[in-house]
Amino acid sequence: MSGDEAKLVDSAADYCDVVRDGEPVTDPRWRSSRVVVTNQRLVLAGTDGNRTFPHDALELVTDPGSVAPDGVATEGVAAFRAGDDTFLVDAAAVEAFDREYCRAALDTEVILVTHPAVVGGVVQDTEWSKARFRFADDEVKLALPGGDTASFPVADVGTVETATETVMGDSRTVVRLEHTDDEGRSVETHFSGTEAHTRALTHLFRAVVSDRKSDEFDLTETENQVLMALYSGVSPFEMADFVGLDVDEVEEIYGKLLEMGAVDKVRERTEVSLNAHGRNLASEAMSEQ
Repeated sequence: MSGDEAKLVDSAADYCDVVRDGEPVTDPRWRSSRVVVTNQRLVLAGTDGNRTFPHDALELVTDPGSVAPDGVATEGVAAFRAGDDTFLVDAAAVEAFDREYCRAALDTEVILVTHPAVVGGVVQDTEWSKARFRFADDEVKLALPGGDTASFPVADVGTVETATETVMGDSRTVVRLEHTDDEGRSVETHFSGTEAHTRALTHLFRAVVSDRKSDEFDLTETENQVLMALYSGVSPFEMADFVGLDVDEVEEIYGKLLEMGAVDKVRERTEVSLNAHGRNLASEAMSEQ
């Protein structure tokens, strides 16, 4: 490895080729190897030699089941496309290997960022600039021009959206990340860069948000109204009048939202604040209206 290359993952793993030269592999088989991921490449080191893939040559498949043949298990497996080839990697000893891959692919990379792009729903006059990206200790850390830095916990991420915009004169994919700042305000940070950067950023942040989702709770129409009202800025003290419910009924809904981790308690009664998980749920509910 060169002096600028850092190893972030080194583990026993199995891999399986499922598409080769654009054609499905007729008899896909798992092969034992070691998987090494640095900030520059992924390496499959097997008995038949090493296979090396620079990050910009790989695409992480969002749903491994969509590319795996029948009979090939995909639970806990990451799937990659490399040109006309597709392969699966099962690194059971590495928790959330797909996320660790994204973290490695983005580690200390120089990407494009607008921070903050939006504060409290108001678009800011912030220009795009280069920033060095790190995701460590469950925090996103940005080294900005002029020695400035910015950071926020991934637990504060609410929604993740993508769009195509003109960035520094070129049409690029933009990842719009909604989160809270140090003052508890809802802000957006926008990321861009190469296609490899935006693919990894999108997968990483959506995986973080997805981890917080729970299938154990189904919200009623009234509960969704309360959630969307909080998202829109309605004061918890005014909620009963706003949605036409008794205070006790609103308290019961707050209790359910607290139980599912969508709000944080501010005071013992009446006052709650929407957190990242709640903002994500509210955004989804509003999009379904």
